[in-house]
Amino acid sequence: MAGSGAPGASIDAGFRWGIYEKALPAGASWPAMLSAAAAAGYQFVEISVDESDERLARLEWPAAERRVFHEALAGGPVSVDTMCLSGHRRFALGSASRPQREKALEIMRRAIDFAAEFGVRIVQVAGYDVHYEQSTDETRALYAEAIARAAEWARRSCVMLALENVDCPVVDSIEAALRFVQAADTPWLQVYPDIGNLAAMGKDVEHELLLGGRHLVGLHLKDTRRGEFRRVPFGEGIVDFDAAFRTLKQIGFRGPLMVEMWNDAAPDATAVIARARQWLGEKLRKAFA
Repeated sequence: MAGSGAPGASIDAGFRWGIYEKALPAGASWPAMLSAAAAAGYQFVEISVDESDERLARLEWPAAERRVFHEALAGGPVSVDTMCLSGHRRFALGSASRPQREKALEIMRRAIDFAAEFGVRIVQVAGYDVHYEQSTDETRALYAEAIARAAEWARRSCVMLALENVDCPVVDSIEAALRFVQAADTPWLQVYPDIGNLAAMGKDVEHELLLGGRHLVGLHLKDTRRGEFRRVPFGEGIVDFDAAFRTLKQIGFRGPLMVEMWNDAAPDATAVIARARQWLGEKLRKAFA
């Protein structure tokens, strides 16, 4: 197994651990990032397609750049299993603007095609109807319509779409995400929750995980505080990882665990993510003992 000699790798081998691309050494090539992830004890990387022009452009890579990525994956010690598709913050699926919605749907379609081409197993879709506009009954209805269309595209391509709970009332919890899952009624739309977001929004994390049950296809792990969603060091926030992991044991969860961190140009990024992997792994081992 890739990274088997890294800290924490032997204590929870029954799980597949991933690390967010933005936690890896800044400016590194894909081969270097995949190697850093393996060295820190991870088995996969989550690629980011956020609202920046640079990362959105990945969905339209020309043949030469696609070949470079294929080669990096073929020769790499870890894989790229999941995609964090947050570009819909900028181009909203529920936007009142038709051109904005059409661009958002194009991004969704291209993300599904990207995943099918490169073997990305799960595309995590942010639960924002809109982000930079006022949410209304219309934007929420348009978002629901877009998610239903995307689920059908995913089914045709054998790509898993999964909703992420965010700081938005439309999908602020696993319970809210399940309404879309149940409406779509397809195995290709499920839930990929962020337990840090749940805690930051004041949700009962254990209750939410129990509600999600077998619909949970992966889990984002990060620490947070109320209203503070990013860059809270593990162990310094309000997320009760011990209780969350015990709940995962209770529901029989064995999906991928993705550690969400940000590099912020740290010179020791690989060491930082290795310590996080070890800290979380120890808590998981105790919960599943």
